[in-house]
Amino acid sequence: MDKVVEMPDRPNHRFVQPALYRILDANLDRAREGLRVIEEWCRFALDDATLVEACKALRQEIAHWHTSELRAARDTPDDVGTDLTHPDEATRSDVQQVLQANLCRIQEALRVLEEYGKVYHPEMGAACKQMRYRIYTLESTLMVYERHQKLKDARLYLVTSPSDTLFATVEAALQGGLTLVQYRDKESEDLVRLERAAKLCNLCHQYQALFIVNDRVDLALAVNADGVHLGQQDIPLSLARQLLGSQRIIGRSTKNPEEMQRAIQEGADYIGVGPVYETPTKAGRAAAGLDYVRYAVDHATIPWFAIGGIDLTNLAEVLAAGAERVAVVRAIMQAESPTSATQSFLDRLTLKLGRRSPLLQ
Repeated sequence: MDKVVEMPDRPNHRFVQPALYRILDANLDRAREGLRVIEEWCRFALDDATLVEACKALRQEIAHWHTSELRAARDTPDDVGTDLTHPDEATRSDVQQVLQANLCRIQEALRVLEEYGKVYHPEMGAACKQMRYRIYTLESTLMVYERHQKLKDARLYLVTSPSDTLFATVEAALQGGLTLVQYRDKESEDLVRLERAAKLCNLCHQYQALFIVNDRVDLALAVNADGVHLGQQDIPLSLARQLLGSQRIIGRSTKNPEEMQRAIQEGADYIGVGPVYETPTKAGRAAAGLDYVRYAVDHATIPWFAIGGIDLTNLAEVLAAGAERVAVVRAIMQAESPTSATQSFLDRLTLKLGRRSPLLQ
Protein backbone atom coordinates (compact mmCIF):
# COMPACT_ATOMS: atom_id res chain seq x y z
CA MET A 1 0.00 0.00 0.00
CA ASP A 2 1.16 3.54 -0.71
CA LYS A 3 2.61 5.61 2.10
CA VAL A 4 -0.04 7.23 4.28
CA VAL A 5 -0.49 10.91 3.51
CA GLU A 6 0.73 13.09 6.35
CA MET A 7 -1.78 15.13 8.28
CA PRO A 8 -1.51 18.84 7.45
CA ASP A 9 0.07 21.02 10.12
CA ARG A 10 -2.51 22.50 12.42
CA PRO A 11 -2.68 23.44 16.12
CA ASN A 12 -4.67 20.36 17.15
CA HIS A 13 -2.74 17.90 14.97
CA ARG A 14 -1.57 15.87 17.95
CA PHE A 15 -5.20 15.33 19.00
CA VAL A 16 -6.69 14.75 15.52
CA GLN A 17 -4.30 12.10 14.26
CA PRO A 18 -4.68 9.58 17.14
CA ALA A 19 -8.46 10.02 17.10
CA LEU A 20 -8.55 9.49 13.33
CA TYR A 21 -6.44 6.34 13.58
CA ARG A 22 -8.62 4.92 16.36
CA ILE A 23 -11.78 5.57 14.33
CA LEU A 24 -10.31 3.81 11.31
CA ASP A 25 -9.00 0.89 13.36
CA ALA A 26 -12.34 0.34 15.12
CA ASN A 27 -14.38 0.42 11.92
CA LEU A 28 -11.98 -1.77 9.98
CA ASP A 29 -12.40 -4.34 12.76
CA ARG A 30 -16.16 -3.87 12.75
CA ALA A 31 -16.48 -4.38 9.00
CA ARG A 32 -14.25 -7.49 8.98
CA GLU A 33 -16.06 -9.08 11.93
CA GLY A 34 -19.46 -8.46 10.33
CA LEU A 35 -18.30 -9.96 7.06
CA ARG A 36 -17.05 -13.06 8.84
CA VAL A 37 -20.52 -13.58 10.37
CA ILE A 38 -22.12 -13.34 6.91
CA GLU A 39 -19.45 -15.54 5.33
CA GLU A 40 -20.01 -18.36 7.84
CA TRP A 41 -23.72 -18.50 6.99
CA CYS A 42 -23.00 -18.52 3.26
CA ARG A 43 -20.49 -21.33 3.79
CA PHE A 44 -22.14 -23.66 6.28
CA ALA A 45 -25.87 -22.99 5.73
CA LEU A 46 -26.19 -21.95 2.10
CA ASP A 47 -23.23 -23.98 0.76
CA ASP A 48 -22.73 -21.22 -1.81
CA ALA A 49 -19.11 -20.96 -2.91
CA THR A 50 -19.75 -17.79 -4.93
CA LEU A 51 -21.12 -15.92 -1.93
CA VAL A 52 -18.32 -17.22 0.31
CA GLU A 53 -15.74 -15.99 -2.18
CA ALA A 54 -17.43 -12.58 -2.37
CA CYS A 55 -17.28 -12.23 1.42
CA LYS A 56 -13.68 -13.40 1.55
CA ALA A 57 -12.61 -10.97 -1.17
CA LEU A 58 -14.19 -8.07 0.72
CA ARG A 59 -12.51 -9.13 3.98
CA GLN A 60 -9.12 -9.29 2.28
CA GLU A 61 -9.60 -5.90 0.67
CA ILE A 62 -10.52 -4.35 4.02
CA ALA A 63 -7.53 -6.08 5.64
CA HIS A 64 -5.30 -4.39 3.04
CA TRP A 65 -6.09 -1.05 4.71
CA HIS A 66 -5.75 -2.35 8.28
CA THR A 67 -2.09 -1.45 8.77
CA SER A 68 0.02 -1.95 11.88
CA GLU A 69 0.09 1.83 12.21
CA LEU A 70 -3.68 1.93 12.70
CA ARG A 71 -3.67 -1.08 15.01
CA ALA A 72 -1.05 0.60 17.20
CA ALA A 73 -3.46 3.46 17.90
CA ARG A 74 -5.99 1.11 19.56
CA ASP A 75 -6.77 1.93 23.20
CA THR A 76 -9.49 -0.47 24.32
CA PRO A 77 -9.20 0.14 28.11
CA ASP A 78 -9.87 3.87 27.68
CA ASP A 79 -12.55 3.52 24.97
CA VAL A 80 -15.75 5.02 26.41
CA GLY A 81 -17.82 3.06 23.88
CA THR A 82 -16.93 -0.43 25.05
CA ASP A 83 -19.46 -0.35 27.91
CA LEU A 84 -22.28 1.12 25.84
CA THR A 85 -24.95 -1.25 24.54
CA HIS A 86 -28.62 -1.35 23.54
CA PRO A 87 -31.24 -3.92 24.63
CA ASP A 88 -31.87 -4.87 20.99
CA GLU A 89 -28.27 -6.04 20.70
CA ALA A 90 -28.67 -8.57 23.52
CA THR A 91 -30.96 -10.97 21.67
CA ARG A 92 -31.62 -12.21 18.14
CA SER A 93 -34.92 -13.97 17.44
CA ASP A 94 -33.64 -15.82 14.38
CA VAL A 95 -30.82 -16.11 11.87
CA GLN A 96 -32.42 -13.51 9.63
CA GLN A 97 -31.99 -10.91 12.37
CA VAL A 98 -28.36 -11.95 12.82
CA LEU A 99 -27.69 -11.50 9.11
CA GLN A 100 -29.55 -8.19 8.89
CA ALA A 101 -27.83 -6.75 11.96
CA ASN A 102 -24.40 -7.63 10.64
CA LEU A 103 -25.10 -6.35 7.13
CA CYS A 104 -26.13 -3.02 8.66
CA ARG A 105 -23.01 -3.09 10.82
CA ILE A 106 -20.77 -3.56 7.77
CA GLN A 107 -22.54 -0.81 5.82
CA GLU A 108 -22.26 1.66 8.68
CA ALA A 109 -18.58 0.83 9.22
CA LEU A 110 -17.79 1.28 5.54
CA ARG A 111 -19.55 4.64 5.50
CA VAL A 112 -17.39 5.79 8.43
CA LEU A 113 -14.28 4.47 6.69
CA GLU A 114 -15.28 6.21 3.47
CA GLU A 115 -15.58 9.61 5.16
CA TYR A 116 -12.59 9.49 7.52
CA GLY A 117 -10.56 7.55 4.98
CA LYS A 118 -10.57 10.61 2.73
CA VAL A 119 -8.48 12.36 5.36
CA TYR A 120 -6.17 9.40 5.97
CA HIS A 121 -5.40 8.31 2.40
CA PRO A 122 -6.60 9.66 -0.97
CA GLU A 123 -7.63 6.19 -2.18
CA MET A 124 -9.18 4.79 0.99
CA GLY A 125 -12.42 6.77 0.81
CA ALA A 126 -13.07 5.74 -2.79
CA ALA A 127 -12.26 2.10 -2.08
CA CYS A 128 -14.63 1.92 0.89
CA LYS A 129 -17.38 3.60 -1.10
CA GLN A 130 -17.18 0.89 -3.76
CA MET A 131 -17.09 -1.84 -1.11
CA ARG A 132 -20.24 -0.41 0.45
CA TYR A 133 -22.05 -0.75 -2.88
CA ARG A 134 -20.85 -4.35 -3.11
CA ILE A 135 -22.33 -5.01 0.33
CA TYR A 136 -25.68 -3.63 -0.87
CA THR A 137 -25.54 -6.13 -3.73
CA LEU A 138 -24.63 -8.94 -1.33
CA GLU A 139 -27.56 -7.98 0.89
CA SER A 140 -29.95 -8.11 -2.06
CA THR A 141 -28.60 -11.49 -3.12
CA LEU A 142 -29.01 -12.93 0.38
CA MET A 143 -32.56 -11.58 0.63
CA VAL A 144 -33.52 -13.17 -2.69
CA TYR A 145 -31.87 -16.44 -1.63
CA GLU A 146 -33.67 -16.47 1.72
CA ARG A 147 -37.09 -15.78 0.22
CA HIS A 148 -36.70 -18.36 -2.51
CA GLN A 149 -35.46 -20.95 -0.05
CA LYS A 150 -38.53 -20.36 2.12
CA LEU A 151 -40.74 -20.62 -0.98
CA LYS A 152 -39.08 -23.87 -2.01
CA ASP A 153 -39.49 -25.32 1.50
CA ALA A 154 -43.15 -24.25 1.86
CA ARG A 155 -45.64 -27.12 1.46
CA LEU A 156 -48.83 -25.38 2.59
CA TYR A 157 -50.06 -22.02 1.27
CA LEU A 158 -52.92 -20.20 2.95
CA VAL A 159 -54.95 -17.82 0.77
CA THR A 160 -57.12 -15.66 3.01
CA SER A 161 -60.75 -14.76 2.52
CA PRO A 162 -62.67 -11.91 4.19
CA SER A 163 -63.37 -12.80 7.80
CA ASP A 164 -64.25 -11.10 11.06
CA THR A 165 -61.49 -13.19 12.65
CA LEU A 166 -58.90 -12.66 9.89
CA PHE A 167 -55.91 -11.87 12.10
CA ALA A 168 -56.70 -14.44 14.78
CA THR A 169 -57.19 -17.15 12.15
CA VAL A 170 -53.95 -16.35 10.33
CA GLU A 171 -51.98 -16.23 13.57
CA ALA A 172 -53.45 -19.54 14.69
CA ALA A 173 -52.34 -21.10 11.40
CA LEU A 174 -48.86 -19.57 11.79
CA GLN A 175 -48.68 -21.11 15.25
CA GLY A 176 -49.43 -24.44 13.60
CA GLY A 177 -46.35 -24.12 11.37
CA LEU A 178 -47.67 -22.27 8.31
CA THR A 179 -44.90 -20.46 6.40
CA LEU A 180 -46.68 -18.91 3.41
CA VAL A 181 -49.71 -16.58 3.44
CA GLN A 182 -51.48 -14.67 0.69
CA TYR A 183 -53.77 -11.77 1.54
CA ARG A 184 -56.74 -11.89 -0.86
CA ASP A 185 -59.55 -9.37 -0.52
CA LYS A 186 -61.44 -8.09 -3.55
CA GLU A 187 -64.26 -6.40 -1.60
CA SER A 188 -62.81 -3.91 0.88
CA GLU A 189 -61.83 -0.31 0.17
CA ASP A 190 -58.16 0.40 -0.48
CA LEU A 191 -57.48 2.06 2.87
CA VAL A 192 -58.90 -0.95 4.68
CA ARG A 193 -56.87 -3.34 2.53
CA LEU A 194 -53.74 -1.31 3.14
CA GLU A 195 -54.23 -1.42 6.91
CA ARG A 196 -54.98 -5.14 6.92
CA ALA A 197 -52.10 -5.99 4.60
CA ALA A 198 -49.63 -4.06 6.77
CA LYS A 199 -50.83 -5.84 9.92
CA LEU A 200 -50.75 -9.26 8.26
CA CYS A 201 -47.28 -8.62 6.85
CA ASN A 202 -45.91 -7.77 10.28
CA LEU A 203 -47.65 -10.81 11.75
CA CYS A 204 -46.20 -13.17 9.15
CA HIS A 205 -42.71 -11.78 9.54
CA GLN A 206 -42.92 -12.24 13.31
CA TYR A 207 -43.32 -15.96 12.58
CA GLN A 208 -40.67 -15.91 9.81
CA ALA A 209 -43.34 -16.67 7.21
CA LEU A 210 -43.57 -15.26 3.70
CA PHE A 211 -46.34 -12.75 3.03
CA ILE A 212 -47.82 -12.35 -0.48
CA VAL A 213 -50.43 -9.85 -1.67
CA ASN A 214 -53.02 -10.90 -4.23
CA ASP A 215 -53.17 -8.84 -7.44
CA ARG A 216 -51.97 -5.50 -6.05
CA VAL A 217 -48.35 -4.64 -6.70
CA ASP A 218 -48.84 -1.21 -5.10
CA LEU A 219 -50.05 -2.73 -1.83
CA ALA A 220 -47.21 -5.25 -1.84
CA LEU A 221 -44.68 -2.44 -2.14
CA ALA A 222 -46.44 -0.24 0.40
CA VAL A 223 -46.34 -2.84 3.18
CA ASN A 224 -42.98 -4.41 2.24
CA ALA A 225 -44.55 -7.75 1.36
CA ASP A 226 -42.39 -10.61 0.11
CA GLY A 227 -44.20 -10.66 -3.20
CA VAL A 228 -47.40 -10.60 -5.19
CA HIS A 229 -49.68 -13.20 -6.76
CA LEU A 230 -51.12 -12.42 -10.19
CA GLY A 231 -54.14 -13.86 -11.97
CA GLN A 232 -54.33 -14.29 -15.73
CA GLN A 233 -56.16 -10.97 -16.09
CA ASP A 234 -53.77 -8.96 -13.91
CA ILE A 235 -50.85 -6.82 -15.10
CA PRO A 236 -48.13 -8.51 -17.20
CA LEU A 237 -45.57 -10.38 -15.17
CA SER A 238 -42.76 -8.40 -16.80
CA LEU A 239 -44.27 -5.12 -15.58
CA ALA A 240 -44.75 -6.52 -12.08
CA ARG A 241 -41.08 -7.55 -12.07
CA GLN A 242 -40.03 -4.10 -13.20
CA LEU A 243 -42.00 -2.51 -10.36
CA LEU A 244 -41.11 -5.04 -7.66
CA GLY A 245 -37.49 -5.67 -8.61
CA SER A 246 -35.61 -8.93 -8.44
CA GLN A 247 -35.82 -9.35 -4.66
CA ARG A 248 -39.53 -10.11 -4.39
CA ILE A 249 -41.52 -13.20 -5.34
CA ILE A 250 -44.09 -13.24 -8.14
CA GLY A 251 -46.64 -16.04 -8.48
CA ARG A 252 -49.15 -16.67 -11.27
CA SER A 253 -52.41 -18.59 -11.38
CA THR A 254 -52.63 -21.18 -14.17
CA LYS A 255 -55.44 -23.52 -15.23
CA ASN A 256 -53.97 -25.32 -18.25
CA PRO A 257 -50.62 -26.33 -19.75
CA GLU A 258 -50.43 -23.29 -22.03
CA GLU A 259 -50.77 -20.87 -19.12
CA MET A 260 -48.24 -22.86 -17.13
CA GLN A 261 -45.59 -22.75 -19.82
CA ARG A 262 -46.18 -19.04 -20.45
CA ALA A 263 -45.86 -18.22 -16.73
CA ILE A 264 -42.58 -20.15 -16.51
CA GLN A 265 -41.20 -18.48 -19.63
CA GLU A 266 -42.15 -15.04 -18.30
CA GLY A 267 -40.20 -15.62 -15.11
CA ALA A 268 -42.78 -16.52 -12.46
CA ASP A 269 -41.22 -17.75 -9.21
CA TYR A 270 -44.09 -20.17 -8.55
CA ILE A 271 -47.47 -21.06 -10.01
CA GLY A 272 -50.87 -22.13 -8.80
CA VAL A 273 -52.20 -25.26 -10.52
CA GLY A 274 -55.98 -25.49 -10.56
CA PRO A 275 -58.70 -25.25 -9.61
CA VAL A 276 -58.37 -28.95 -8.90
CA TYR A 277 -62.00 -29.06 -7.75
CA GLU A 278 -64.81 -26.61 -8.26
CA THR A 279 -64.74 -23.93 -5.58
CA PRO A 280 -66.83 -20.86 -4.67
CA THR A 281 -63.60 -18.86 -4.61
CA LYS A 282 -63.56 -19.21 -8.41
CA ALA A 283 -67.30 -19.33 -9.02
CA GLY A 284 -68.28 -20.40 -12.51
CA ARG A 285 -64.84 -21.72 -13.42
CA ALA A 286 -64.68 -25.37 -14.43
CA ALA A 287 -62.29 -27.52 -12.45
CA ALA A 288 -58.96 -28.24 -14.11
CA GLY A 289 -58.98 -31.61 -12.35
CA LEU A 290 -56.33 -34.04 -11.28
CA ASP A 291 -55.10 -34.50 -14.85
CA TYR A 292 -53.64 -30.99 -14.71
CA VAL A 293 -51.95 -31.87 -11.43
CA ARG A 294 -50.37 -34.89 -13.11
CA TYR A 295 -49.25 -32.68 -16.00
CA ALA A 296 -47.58 -30.30 -13.52
CA VAL A 297 -45.70 -33.20 -11.93
CA ASP A 298 -44.02 -33.94 -15.27
CA HIS A 299 -43.64 -30.44 -16.72
CA ALA A 300 -43.43 -27.73 -14.03
CA THR A 301 -39.85 -26.56 -13.53
CA ILE A 302 -40.58 -24.13 -10.67
CA PRO A 303 -42.39 -24.61 -7.34
CA TRP A 304 -46.13 -25.13 -7.81
CA PHE A 305 -49.14 -25.45 -5.55
CA ALA A 306 -52.26 -27.47 -6.32
CA ILE A 307 -55.20 -25.21 -5.47
CA GLY A 308 -58.97 -25.19 -5.62
CA GLY A 309 -61.39 -26.91 -3.27
CA ILE A 310 -58.68 -28.89 -1.50
CA ASP A 311 -59.39 -29.97 2.07
CA LEU A 312 -58.48 -32.79 4.42
CA THR A 313 -61.13 -35.08 2.91
CA ASN A 314 -59.67 -35.01 -0.61
CA LEU A 315 -56.01 -34.22 0.12
CA ALA A 316 -55.01 -37.89 -0.23
CA GLU A 317 -56.07 -38.09 -3.87
CA VAL A 318 -54.33 -34.80 -4.68
CA LEU A 319 -51.14 -36.18 -3.16
CA ALA A 320 -51.65 -39.48 -4.98
CA ALA A 321 -51.76 -37.51 -8.24
CA GLY A 322 -48.24 -36.28 -7.44
CA ALA A 323 -48.73 -32.91 -5.72
CA GLU A 324 -46.25 -32.04 -2.97
CA ARG A 325 -47.55 -28.54 -2.22
CA VAL A 326 -51.12 -27.33 -1.83
CA ALA A 327 -52.86 -24.00 -1.37
CA VAL A 328 -56.08 -23.79 0.62
CA VAL A 329 -58.67 -21.21 1.59
CA ARG A 330 -61.78 -22.51 3.38
CA ALA A 331 -60.03 -25.56 4.85
CA ILE A 332 -58.19 -23.24 7.23
CA MET A 333 -60.10 -19.95 7.13
CA GLN A 334 -63.33 -21.72 8.14
CA ALA A 335 -61.77 -24.40 10.33
CA GLU A 336 -62.93 -24.72 13.93
CA SER A 337 -59.25 -24.89 14.91
CA PRO A 338 -56.95 -23.31 12.29
CA THR A 339 -53.92 -24.47 14.25
CA SER A 340 -54.99 -28.12 14.23
CA ALA A 341 -56.06 -27.95 10.59
CA THR A 342 -52.68 -26.50 9.63
CA GLN A 343 -50.82 -29.18 11.55
CA SER A 344 -52.92 -31.92 9.94
CA PHE A 345 -52.15 -30.61 6.45
CA LEU A 346 -48.44 -30.25 7.20
CA ASP A 347 -48.24 -33.70 8.77
CA ARG A 348 -49.70 -35.37 5.69
CA LEU A 349 -47.66 -33.26 3.28
CA THR A 350 -44.37 -33.86 5.06
CA LEU A 351 -45.09 -37.57 5.51
CA LYS A 352 -45.45 -37.80 1.74
CA LEU A 353 -41.90 -36.51 1.48
CA GLY A 354 -40.70 -39.05 4.02
CA ARG A 355 -40.18 -36.69 6.95
CA ARG A 356 -42.21 -35.45 9.87
CA SER A 357 -43.46 -31.94 10.39
CA PRO A 358 -40.93 -29.90 12.43
CA LEU A 359 -43.59 -29.24 15.06
CA LEU A 360 -44.03 -32.97 15.56
CA GLN A 361 -40.36 -33.91 15.87
